[in-house]
Amino acid sequence: MARIIIIFVLLSMRLSAQVYPDSVLQDTKYLEDQFYLGVTYNILLNKPENVSQRNLSYGLQAGFLKDIPLNATRTTAFALGLGYGLYSYYSTLDITETPDGLEYDILENTNDFKRNKVETHMAEIPIQFRWRNSTATEYKFWRIYAGLKMGYLVGGRSKFVGNDDKDSFYNTDIQKFQYGLTFDFGYNTFNLHAYYALNNMFSDNVLLNGQAIEMKPLRIGLIFYIL
Repeated sequence: MARIIIIFVLLSMRLSAQVYPDSVLQDTKYLEDQFYLGVTYNILLNKPENVSQRNLSYGLQAGFLKDIPLNATRTTAFALGLGYGLYSYYSTLDITETPDGLEYDILENTNDFKRNKVETHMAEIPIQFRWRNSTATEYKFWRIYAGLKMGYLVGGRSKFVGNDDKDSFYNTDIQKFQYGLTFDFGYNTFNLHAYYALNNMFSDNVLLNGQAIEMKPLRIGLIFYIL
């Protein structure tokens, strides 16, 4: 009798596996988009008069997000993460290090230098509200992720490369705590990414010709999500 019961149980398990494949059994457990990698073009908004961008202002970002589904079908979710961002901003805003602090001016003749940039290294905490039409077996799906990204400056430099000289130094005027809104939209591998800063790049007491420098970045590019 015991042998018959064992055989019956084994047959039942086999039939159940045929009716409910592994992918379906795991349907309530799957998570999405836990790692990300992105590249952006950085636009400076609210530039002072006569300050312009030049060269390619680029950004790189990468990190991990904990996906927390909010409904049974897992099409909506909350995500909290930790990441790193490297962002460069090339412009004609001249920053010089002096014994009395940093001084700001405008590079009038663009032929007198090769590169002039501000570079920031950020430790970032992205927070997202997520919608997607994925399933446990469908890896190509639409996604809309909106949220907030907070960043803390772990390194910021100003660098000037002229025709005959160059200068590089740590910029203490860059805002330590930066934050902004994010929006990601796309299908499958390629997704559009946008970040709009809600506070200025520089501290409030940074002046150019007696006026506060209120530049803030808008970053637009592509972001790639991995399970």
